[in-house]
Amino acid sequence: MAKKVIKRIISTIVVLIGVSIMSFFLVRLGGGDPARLCLPDTATAEEVEAQRERMGLDQPYVVQYVTYMKGIMKGDLGYSYNYKKTVAELIAGRLPYTAKLTVVAMIFSLLISIPLGVIAGVKKGSGIDIFAIFWALLGQSLSPVWLGLLLILVFGVMLRWLPTQGSGGIKYMIMPALCLAFQFSSLATRLMRSGMVDVLQEDYITATRARGISRMKVNTIYAFKNALLPVITVIGAQVGSMLCGSMVIESIFGWPGLGQLTITAIKARDFQLVQSSLLISAFIFVACNLVVDILYTFIDKRVSFN
Repeated sequence: MAKKVIKRIISTIVVLIGVSIMSFFLVRLGGGDPARLCLPDTATAEEVEAQRERMGLDQPYVVQYVTYMKGIMKGDLGYSYNYKKTVAELIAGRLPYTAKLTVVAMIFSLLISIPLGVIAGVKKGSGIDIFAIFWALLGQSLSPVWLGLLLILVFGVMLRWLPTQGSGGIKYMIMPALCLAFQFSSLATRLMRSGMVDVLQEDYITATRARGISRMKVNTIYAFKNALLPVITVIGAQVGSMLCGSMVIESIFGWPGLGQLTITAIKARDFQLVQSSLLISAFIFVACNLVVDILYTFIDKRVSFN
């Protein structure tokens, strides 16, 4: 087991190196001069060149990348000339907001999808089953961006129940969290429902019922545990998807998280901040998948870590 975990950690490191290379070169090949953006419009060519030297932009790309990776190994994510702060300080200040939003969105998703999927699977063909199928299709069809704008229009502008911008309390988190949770809740509902339907048709469930065990116990203990496995599998990937999706959602609702910081950095051509934000997001994504894979082997002994 330890050897397999080490292999996965090594593959994770390889993925992160690939992400660092892609983000590094894409940012620099995107056009524009970050050195000029740091200076006023009246800056002379000599001042721009001096700024390029201070930022290390006068060096070849390979040298710049090696310097960047050396800094990463030392915990130095670079310096943001747009915010006049270190990148590590900026990310440390924004990441808790994104983490909080993602956790609340995941809780919303599971609170909606698991009960709905279980009941729909147990009562196949009923009205609630039809509603669950409709919910699953709706979630996969609607864009989170469109849903976010709709929530703002209805609950923020027309009804004035919830604030549309900022992060002053739980009220500010409800709409962005629901918007972020909507798509995953529909996916988890579909997986939970189909899992319950399949598991309840297994021979061991029939044998368990034949032994006189109550239907409630069979559904909640024996069937539910195995039907939950597909949902657990996609949670790791969905955490990463929520982090990526939060970039747009945070911008719509003015939520001061890592996503909004990254969007602002892209607009300002703040390449140090952009590449480090993408690297941190990639690290969280692969780390969540690694943890879920390990937990999955403990939950279902039939699954190999390979």
